Amino acid sequence: MKNTIKVERAKKDMTQQDLAEKVQVSRQTINSIEAGKYVPSTVLALKIARVFGVRMDEIFELEEGD
Repeated sequence: MKNTIKVERAKKDMTQQDLAEKVQVSRQTINSIEAGKYVPSTVLALKIARVFGVRMDEIFELEEGD
């Protein structure tokens, strides 16, 4: 699964730690999601989208084989 979290964070001048605190996870979790090593739960994905004020499918995209 691809995501644009890093891009969205840059738009809002937000660090991984800032985002992690807003969605109540560790910074390492945000790092793993950005790197494509961890697929977030639906609830977490919705929380992340809410922080950025966009729809979930604007941040997360399925890749071939997902």
